[in-house]
This record gives sequence, C-alpha cells and structure tokens, in this order.
Amino acid sequence: MRRLGLAALALAGLLAGAGGTAAADLQPYQMMRSLQLVQDRIAEGDHAALPMQRKLLELVDQRLLDADPSVFDDRRNFRALLVYAMSGGNPKTVEILLSRLKLEDAEKRLGYGIVSYLKGEFAKARMLLAGADPRRQPPGLGAFVGLVKGAVTTREDPAAALRLFDLARLMAPGTLVEEAALRRSVSLAATLGDGERFARASGQYVRRFLRSPYASQFAEAFVAAIVALDGKIELATVDAVVSGMSEEQAGVIYLRLARKSAIDGYDALLDFASARAAEHARRNGVEDDPRATLYASIASVTSQNVVAVLETLEGIDRRRLSAADRRLLDAAIGIAREVLSAPAAQEPAAAAAADDGAAPEAPARPVAAGAAADAASAAQGEAAMKTPAMPPDLPPAVADTQRFVSDARNRLEEIDALIEENKP
Repeated sequence: MRRLGLAALALAGLLAGAGGTAAADLQPYQMMRSLQLVQDRIAEGDHAALPMQRKLLELVDQRLLDADPSVFDDRRNFRALLVYAMSGGNPKTVEILLSRLKLEDAEKRLGYGIVSYLKGEFAKARMLLAGADPRRQPPGLGAFVGLVKGAVTTREDPAAALRLFDLARLMAPGTLVEEAALRRSVSLAATLGDGERFARASGQYVRRFLRSPYASQFAEAFVAAIVALDGKIELATVDAVVSGMSEEQAGVIYLRLARKSAIDGYDALLDFASARAAEHARRNGVEDDPRATLYASIASVTSQNVVAVLETLEGIDRRRLSAADRRLLDAAIGIAREVLSAPAAQEPAAAAAADDGAAPEAPARPVAAGAAADAASAAQGEAAMKTPAMPPDLPPAVADTQRFVSDARNRLEEIDALIEENKP
C-alpha cells in the first residue's frame, strides 16, 4: 500500500506538471486515485499540496468532459465521477455528464442527489439520497455518501447526522472525509447538548488534523460549541483539549472564546477565557494583549466600576487591534460613557419635579441607548431569553438600570453582528 501510495503521488506530480496531454491517456478512476492521495496529504497538514490539488481538479474536470459516454460503462469510472463531485469538483460538469449517461434508477438518484447537495438544495438531496445506504456502496464511495447524507440531515435530525458522520469516519480513516466528518461532529455534539461527545470529537480532531488547512473552521466550531454547552461541560475539559495545541494556537482559541463570551454575556466563561489568553500571551512574550483587555472589559462596561472600565478601555492601544476590534472598542467606550451620563441627565429633572410638587416626567434616554432599545424590541423573543423578567415590585431606579444594561448588551451584539457581516 505504501509503495502504491508513493507511485500515485509521483503520478499526481507528473499530471500536474504535464497537463492535458498526459491526462488524456489515463482513465478517470486512475486520475481520481492520484487526486485522493493528494487530498490525504492535505488532511495530514501538507499545505504545499494545495496547488497540486487545484491543478488535478482542473485536469480531471477536463478529462471527464472530453470522455465518450462509453468510458463510463466501466463502473469504476462512473464511481470516479461521483467521488470527483464530492471531492471539490464542478457540479455543472457532473450534471452534464449525468444527462448523457444511461443509468439505472438507483445510480441516477445517487448522482442527482449529490448534485443537489453541491447546489445547496438540501431538501431535494435528502429525498434523492434517502435510499442510499453508505454501507452498501462500492469501496471508496460509501464514505463520501455517508458524509453527504450527514450534511443534508444535520438540521432535521442531528442525531442521525452524527451517526452518518461516524460511519463516514470509520470507512475512510485518515482522509479528508474523516477530517470533515470529525469537524462537523463537534458542532452537532453541541446542538445535541452532548458535552462528552463534544470533548471526544474535539480531542480526536486536535490529535489527528490540527495541521489541516481547514483547522480554522474547527476552531470556530469549537469556540461556538463551548459557549453553547456552557454549564454542561467542565472548563477543565476545555483546557485538556486545548493542551494538545501549540502555544500560539491555544492563545488564539482562548481569545476567540473571550470575545464571543463577552459579546454573548457569558461572564464566568469570559473570566476563564481572558485569564487563559493572558497566560498564553505572557508565554509568547506578549505582556499586555489589547484584545484580551478589550474582551474582558466589555462584560463590565455597565457595572458599578464603569469609571475604571472606561479608563481601561480608553488606555488600550488601538494600533494593536484589528479594524473589527477597533469598532468594537469604540462601541464599548460609547456605551460606558452613556452609562456615566445617564444619571446626570435624570437627576435635575427629578429634582425640579419634586420642587413643583408634580410627578416627574420620564427621563430622556441617550439617543444611542434608545436606538438599541428599539432594535431590542424588534427581537423580543431572543432578548427575553437572555434577560430575566423583572419582578413587578422592582424599584423604578433598578428597573431603569436593568433596561439600560439590556439595551447596551443588545447594542454590542448588533455592532458585532455588523462587524462579522462586513469582514473582508
């Protein structure tokens, strides 16, 4: 197997360098073997293989389009067409070829089901792939079918999708199929509230695929899952998974976790992540990371020590922040200033009303806070889940403060959402 792998890799290099002339002499299934070997190298962390993958995909695409329909009478070539589709191939090419071939019903449903998945038509893909059992597919094809069926089943039946990802992993260990299935399992475990499964899948990914070019997607899923599972997993479990990463990678994870926790209002998680981020920054020779300071300060921007928080925010070196975090810093400073100015605006009005013996008018809110409240009113369902209902006998002053805090938190979330949407 090792000798065959080296031969296929050498062939892949020759194909990528020689171009269409060499490719025309090979069968599609032979070219796909080379492509899959290159993709396995990528899964192991060989980023230098990425240009070769792109070139091979182009060559396979052209070879398939130029092929006479009789070429696919060899079922190895037909299976190669389907694997090409699920390996980053052009769905238009696959759709054109499927229309040219005489296929049995099961083959037709499988082919068009895969095309529907590639086109983002998940409901149609689920219907067409319903009868396709990955375990009954020929070797080399079943793992891909399991991955695709899992992907289109995620929303409707996450537990079934997780089982399909497990099957795909078992059928194609050490490949990009396993990498993708394991990465998606992290998010699904959080959806199901399964902390044990989350920890196991995350640990496996870190040990096996942390050098993959898709590891950044894992990092995003990992951080989002920790927040979603807040209270359902021990923070020591997070530390255990992150301990398998490099110092730099671990620092990035904790910074991302601190940022999301700050925006979403998970204060205990924020304290944990900020402390860990600071530790890793010191180990990397960075004594004062402005990002960690910013994220840690956001959660306290409406607290009783807001004066100190404002001083900390205004002391952050903006030049060391990204453009997105600079906008987040401006938002946090603006809210802190509003918190400080709100009581000053209310007291004179209340005092004047008391002198006249009349009931005081409702104090005018700062414009920004009012805008945030209007936005929050438009999404009452989500806000209600985050802010507990106030008892009917709560003093008016406390009620106003809680409403202001809620408004401020919503405003930060809206600003952060806009920042995410406008990232380059």
